[in-house]
Formats: sequence, C-alpha cells, structure tokens
Amino acid sequence: MSAAVTAGGRGYRIRARWWRGVLAVIAASAVLGSAACGVDDGGAAAQHGPVTATLTDLDPVPIGPAPTPRLPVTVQSFEGSAVTVTSAERIIAVDRHGTLAQIVYALGMGPKLVGRSTAAAFPAIRDVPNVAGGTGSLNVESVLALRPSVFLTDTTSAAPAVREQLRAAGVTVVYFDPARTMDGVIPQIHAVADALGVPERGRALGQRTGEEIAAATAAVPGREQPLTIAFLYLRSTAITMMAGPGSGADALIAALGARDAGTAAGLTEPFTAITSEAMIGAAPDVLLVMSEGLKSVGGVEGLRQVPGIAQTPAGRARRVVDMSDTVVLSFGPNTGRVIAALSHAVYGAAHA
Repeated sequence: MSAAVTAGGRGYRIRARWWRGVLAVIAASAVLGSAACGVDDGGAAAQHGPVTATLTDLDPVPIGPAPTPRLPVTVQSFEGSAVTVTSAERIIAVDRHGTLAQIVYALGMGPKLVGRSTAAAFPAIRDVPNVAGGTGSLNVESVLALRPSVFLTDTTSAAPAVREQLRAAGVTVVYFDPARTMDGVIPQIHAVADALGVPERGRALGQRTGEEIAAATAAVPGREQPLTIAFLYLRSTAITMMAGPGSGADALIAALGARDAGTAAGLTEPFTAITSEAMIGAAPDVLLVMSEGLKSVGGVEGLRQVPGIAQTPAGRARRVVDMSDTVVLSFGPNTGRVIAALSHAVYGAAHA
C-alpha cells in the first residue's frame, strides 16, 4: 500500500519549518568545520562548567502536510506476528525514548496522536495524554480509555503480561525493535510509515534523515587521538549508571568520532551502576548526560560527588555536556540535528 504526498493549507508553514531544520544543520556544520581548524589534540582543556547541547526546535520537522493513509495494510510486527491495521485515526505511540511519537509527528500525522510515553515530551505534543504513568510503566487502562485504532510500541516497553492484556482487549498493536543504533534509524522510520499506511512518506522522511545524519557526521572534527566519552544516566544520587554496549549511547558516541568509555572499560551491559573503581578506570575525557539527570544530582558540583567522577580527567576539568532528555537517545527524525549539536558542544567543551 502507498500514500501520495498531498498538498494542504498548512503546506507553506510546514515547508518553512523544513527549511529552517535544513538551515540549522548547515549552520551547525559550518561552525563545526571552522572549529575543527583549531583543534589541539595534544593540549589539555581548560576548566569550565557544563555545556548544554541545544536544538533550536525540539519538535521534529514534518516531511509534509497531513497524508492520507492507504489502509488496510498488513505488516510484520517485531515480535513475529502479522498485524492488519485498518485505521490510523487514533494513534498511541509508546517507547522509552519517545522515538515512535517523533516519527509519527515527522510523518505529518501528529494530529492523529492521542497517546504518548513520558519520554515523548517535545513541545508540539506535550498536551497529548501520557499513558506511561508516573513511574514510566505502561498503563493499560489509560491505553484502553483512549480507544486507539492502532498502538505503536516496542517489546521492551510492553512486557509479556501487558502484551497479553492488550491482545485480550482487542487492541491493534504493532511492535517495533527496541534497539537504538545508527543503522536502525531509517529502517525504523520505514517500519512505522508502513504500519500507518504511508510508505512513500516514510521513504521521503528516511531519505531526509539519512542526509542530515551524513552531513552531521561528516562535519565532526577529526582528531589524531579520539576523545573518550562516558554517557551517564542519572536520577538523583540513588540511580547513577554508566552506559555501555547496546545502550544507544555507544552508537551516538561513535558517531561523534569518540570512544565509548563504558565499552572501553569492559562493561557488558547497556547500563551498569557506577562504582568508583570502574569510573576511574574508564578515565573519560568528557561526561555526557541528560539535562534533567544533571539537575537531579545538583549540577556539575553534585555530579562530582558521585564516586570516582572527581578523579577522572572529565571530572577534574568539569568537562560535562548535557542535552535534553527528550532527544538525546531518541534515534529518530532529529538524529542528524542531535549529532550536529552534540559535536559542537563536545568539541567546544573539550578544547575550551
């Protein structure tokens, strides 16, 4: 099934937003290119406070006006079943990083979104009901109350017991791959578009996203000795974890031309509780954190109280880069912009 891109009254506004997104990537690339000329691979960075990597607009840029889905369509769900979607009028999209809701919005189907996850908190959909509950766990009752025509989620967000409840209630559910990798960004966009009956729109969004990722990674400053970056997951001092292989952060750090500190230190899990020995052994040059997580521990000075942090090169020099929780690990339509913003912040922070 396919759906042609249609023109509408909002077309001019959406095209303007699309061009703003493109110009933002070009501008970031230009800044990064000029910064690369001043890189001093052998020198130590000066001490300084945190640097926030920011996007000019956290909302994904729609690829076009609202499309007309061609349904019904039968797709292969990630958990192995064939699912027939008959309507995309009421969409709920839930996952740990807000990726699925971002894709729905970028496909031009934001007005059809009636439910979201806690992580999908970008400005355009903040008024959309959150069905993940205060703890972030999926609330089946909230899902059913919204009468979704299709529920998009992944096999991590919906535990087996939850899947059975949704199946028994007759909800049309399409499951997606929960892994967050650079290679998976475009296939995920295509899969969501296929499930919503707008495959041609998905191909267009995938192409634009791929081009933005390529431009952003090409603009990353080259270094003779790659930086070592540690991604830390913080939720007050009660939860302090370092990312490792399979976390998604490792793929993001690789896109920045750096080494993932957790992987290099021998971690085997996506996230591992920080110990003083592991942190010191990882010896990161830069610490990458979510903005809300950094606030939850009391900023940089609070972060330096976490065991081992103050004894690392990053801790001693206060080289901390934070980014909005909403986008940093989303691996969706904003990925190129995320890489560009992080690259500017990281290399600025590392060579202040």
